[in-house]
Amino acid sequence: MARIPWTIDDIVSATGGRLLFGNTVYRFSGIAIDSRRIAPDELFVCIRGDVHDGHSFAEAVIREGVKGILINEHNAESLPLNRWKEKQVACIAVDDTTRALGNLAAYNRNRARVSVIAITGSNGKTTTRKMTANVVSRRFDTLAAKGSFNNEIGLPLTLLSLTADHRWAVLELGMNHPGEIRRLGEICRPDIGMITNIGPAHLEGVGSIEGVTEAKAELLETIVTGGTVILNADDKRVSGLAARTQNRILYFGLSKQATVRGLDVSANDHTVAFTLSLPGETASVRLQTPGLFMVSNALAAAAVGHCIGLTAREIKAGLEAFKPVQGRMTIFSPGKGIHVIDDTYNANPESMAAAIRSLQSLRGDRRGIMVAGDMLELGKTAEQLHRNIGAMAARSGIARLYITGAYAESVAAGAKDQDMDHRRIFVGTREEILEDLTGRLRTGDWVLIKGSRGMRMEKVVEGLKAWANN
Repeated sequence: MARIPWTIDDIVSATGGRLLFGNTVYRFSGIAIDSRRIAPDELFVCIRGDVHDGHSFAEAVIREGVKGILINEHNAESLPLNRWKEKQVACIAVDDTTRALGNLAAYNRNRARVSVIAITGSNGKTTTRKMTANVVSRRFDTLAAKGSFNNEIGLPLTLLSLTADHRWAVLELGMNHPGEIRRLGEICRPDIGMITNIGPAHLEGVGSIEGVTEAKAELLETIVTGGTVILNADDKRVSGLAARTQNRILYFGLSKQATVRGLDVSANDHTVAFTLSLPGETASVRLQTPGLFMVSNALAAAAVGHCIGLTAREIKAGLEAFKPVQGRMTIFSPGKGIHVIDDTYNANPESMAAAIRSLQSLRGDRRGIMVAGDMLELGKTAEQLHRNIGAMAARSGIARLYITGAYAESVAAGAKDQDMDHRRIFVGTREEILEDLTGRLRTGDWVLIKGSRGMRMEKVVEGLKAWANN
């Protein structure tokens, strides 16, 4: 499916930019920011990132035949504009190329025949987004974000890949500072906005759980008039936001308040089952993933399906087709009778607590072992929140606790507060943990590995696989 093409007039209109020079009859097949992957007929937008500045690669893409470029106005003096003009390159200048990228995405969303579902929350956004896309695509041509494309760069890139055939777009909205979700919502203008849950995540940027609540509530301001707000009936902070919108509200959850409700929940080592209750119909659903908390994600996705008119059978098919995202409660057996729960994609206090509860449930009467890395971006509350996780891990009855990172001693202190024997607690690097862990594993053990993205805890997973294969 071809993307919707762009003219110079489209680009200037979308961004409010200034055409410095170039042939106005040019048409571009799409928008790109990666100089390594741009096609000659795409417009190159020079984005200044944390590591690289796209303006540094502008000359290279033009040598490769690119005929359109969008730059920051204040970079113009340092660029070889006369040489580009001689090559008949079209050059447009804007005040801020990152904001312009979002404006291009908003323009594309408005001209496409598409409706938008926007999902935010402290936990489970990516899983819920993937489940939702599975459900919606049972009936409609659906665009879904790839990976966690949920910020001021990723979300626009997703919308810029829309085609004329798409009918729904399922987007994930992340944040680490106030105003970010409002901006993302302004770009995508959701017809359906969902808040999955509110917990202590990204406290470094917003200061407190109240700050998280206010940041998530920004989504409500951007939902189109006549749209739908989907809220978690089981989360008081989320359901408490209902008074802030005039749009229709649809609740999901396990509580009686929920319109889309889960009943008779059960789990085993590899699946979770529940009865999906919708107004007027029910369906038995079995998710191909462990963890009771996955039911909430599934009910959120089911609420979207119900909202857009899908049957219980269609919703069931979409949910049961879901496969876990790599590193999100992925269970595997590397060999030697060991079971590993790979939950290394990211971590915050609520997702860490949910992972501990899952380990406790899945291991049954077998030994449980936890390997934990730091939870990042928690600000001044970080030490206490890490200590709380150590206490929870100890209370869960695990046999051993392995910890790495700047807050490892806080986790250890929390475990010791609950009388966990210090000889069962190991603090060290990932490499030191692997060496000790692999020397102590027994047949039947369950090992949970979790930490924030920046902790690279997947290295421990890789190390266990290599050990099991030797």
